[in-house]
Amino acid sequence: MSGDGPAISRDGRVLRCRIARGKHGTLDGEALAEIGPALAGLADADPADPDGVGAVLLTSDGASFCTGGDVRAFESAADRGGYVRELADTFHVFLQALVHCPVPTVAGVPGWAAGAGMSIVCATDLAVAGRSTKIRPAYPGIGFSPDGGMSWTLPRIVGVGRARHILLTDQVLDAETACAAGIFTAVVEDADVVAEAARTAYRVAQGPTAALGRIKRLLAAAWDNDLATHLDAEAASISASAAGPEGAEGLAAFVGKRAPRFHG
Repeated sequence: MSGDGPAISRDGRVLRCRIARGKHGTLDGEALAEIGPALAGLADADPADPDGVGAVLLTSDGASFCTGGDVRAFESAADRGGYVRELADTFHVFLQALVHCPVPTVAGVPGWAAGAGMSIVCATDLAVAGRSTKIRPAYPGIGFSPDGGMSWTLPRIVGVGRARHILLTDQVLDAETACAAGIFTAVVEDADVVAEAARTAYRVAQGPTAALGRIKRLLAAAWDNDLATHLDAEAASISASAAGPEGAEGLAAFVGKRAPRFHG
């Protein structure tokens, strides 16, 4: 196992996943190969299980969240195209599992999120940055086009025109600009990034897990559905929520003028 600690660990209802290693946050392919199946496996879990996973927290063990893959390894590979393709395929198994994860995903993003790091941020539900955090596509800087779904997620966040500008000019965005664009969901003091991301993950992990999963699926489907189809999906989803234990608890808490307790 590479990195300074395990790639995956549990902290109550939060699944912590370390996606990069080293001071500069180099993408950890071995860790991603372990994390991807773990995220995919959450689809089979019972959201009502009080001992289940309610949120995923993405972390790094360096000063930066993730600055991309090992560029020196790219350069020295005998078959660069084949080598990078293999890495991209592994990366994309993880990315699909991240995007389709049935529980909210949270990232604490200190320092830089560049290249694959930016791709991961764009694929995460809630991303907390520090005041000095910066984000950059970085792929054009080494003569590459993006991977990690960046050309799919970024236009959905910021719009096609702005995504075109960011990618084609390899634009560096500071934390406040990226937050205003919707890439980050919160900006805090640099020293508070990891703690705030953890607080966010713990908070959503105590929420209505099944309902939050339905919200994620509705948002993902909104790009492909026409209005009538989507309204049908919303009706089916809210009906299932109302009939389930989370809806019963939420309604009882509202009527009883108390905070809901969705998990124990």
